Formats: sequence, structure tokens, C-alpha cells
Amino acid sequence: MKILLDTHALLWFLNGDRNISDRAVNEILSEENEVLISIASLWEISIKFSLGKISIDGGFKHVVNLIHGNRFHLLPITTDHVIKVASLPFLHRDPFERLIIAQAMVENITILTRDPNFAGYRVKVLW
Repeated sequence: MKILLDTHALLWFLNGDRNISDRAVNEILSEENEVLISIASLWEISIKFSLGKISIDGGFKHVVNLIHGNRFHLLPITTDHVIKVASLPFLHRDPFERLIIAQAMVENITILTRDPNFAGYRVKVLW
């Protein structure tokens, strides 16, 4: 199964945060799954890091290195993803989350998220 990690799920997994569910960790670690990280998540993390809203030991580049070190694949943003964002209802107002939702819809990927706002979209979610 292909799994697209929401930004908080990525950060929680990389930091070993207890907020991430056991099921989420098991799905991420499963050899049967392909774990994807949206470029939108990297963009969001880089902005929050530069604003001082999050602190990352080793700096932002360390997050990128951890993504590659954990066999995660980066999902680029395509024109089809952006077109899909334009058609989404405003159930979720965060632009990064909306893009992740659109990517999952276009690519038919399950999103790993704890965000309850994703449930209103026609997208597969697990937590």
C-alpha cells in the first residue's frame, strides 16, 4: 500500500513522539508499504523552522536526511494536484493540508493523519 504521511505524522515519527499511534508506526515500518512524503510537507516544515515555530536538532537539512534514511519517497507537486486543490470544498482551510489531500486523491494514496478534518473528503485515511 502507498501511504502519504501528513506533516505532523512525519514529525512525530521522526521524533519518536508518543502522539503517533502504534498502528501508524507499524504501517510506516512495514516493508509492504511505500511511504511517501509530500514536498508540501517539507515546504511547511521549512517555513515553520525558519519562523522559529519548530525546533529541529541538526537543522532542517537533518529532516531531509532522515526522510531519505528511512526509505521514504518524496512526492512532487504536479499540475494535476494543484487543479484538484481548486475543486476541493473548504472543509479544511490549511493550504498545505489541502494540497496533501489533493495529492492523495489524484494518486489514489492513503493518508496517514490524526487530523479529523480529512474525514470530510473522499480520501482514504488511517491512524
